[in-house]
Amino acid sequence: MQPPLYVSPQQHMEDRADFARAGIRRGRPVVFASTVEGIVSLTQNSSTSLFKLSEIYDRISWGAVGRYNEFEALRQAGIRYTDTRGYAYERIDVTARGLANLYARTLGELFLTGAKPFEVEIGVAEVGHTPATDRLYQISFDGTLLEHDGLLVLGGNEQELRDQLEVQLGNEPGELTETIGIIRDALGATDSPVELALLDRDPQTLRGTHRAFRRLDPQAL
Repeated sequence: MQPPLYVSPQQHMEDRADFARAGIRRGRPVVFASTVEGIVSLTQNSSTSLFKLSEIYDRISWGAVGRYNEFEALRQAGIRYTDTRGYAYERIDVTARGLANLYARTLGELFLTGAKPFEVEIGVAEVGHTPATDRLYQISFDGTLLEHDGLLVLGGNEQELRDQLEVQLGNEPGELTETIGIIRDALGATDSPVELALLDRDPQTLRGTHRAFRRLDPQAL
């Protein structure tokens, strides 16, 4: 009987990371950006029902890149978490930071002990009263949690796209329509179907409700 093949723990973790990154790179990038009107999120998506951008709670939205069934399960778990916390405490106690920490713990545990790591990268956004108080969090497949200021890019050639958008968008939040045009050009999605959403900084536009998330029609802009 042959002894089992030995793989060092370091090599095992590297193989799992490479596997997850390969799955994420196959997905279309998702971009979040602070604007004067709120936080806009945009991605290429030809489907009209399988969304990559979603409302999670009041002033919190979510986006993901990777394997759909895996990030959809995480989206639903996030909604359950925020609804339960808002019901048990106060709606104001539900924050993007708390949700991002939940996702970081979950993905970290799956990366270390799961049958395979999730092939997903998640963005969580919370709109503030001003662009300076917007919150953008990135959660990677291994549970790594990062906070970004004004711009968040998931998937694809992430760093290159982020560098390009930082130059084109500048240091100050721009107007909504202008920002959308810049992001579409950077993604090469000028003439292709996109999924587009806004976390509105002024919820009064939603007829006085506390919900800030709304989907936008790219053709109407």
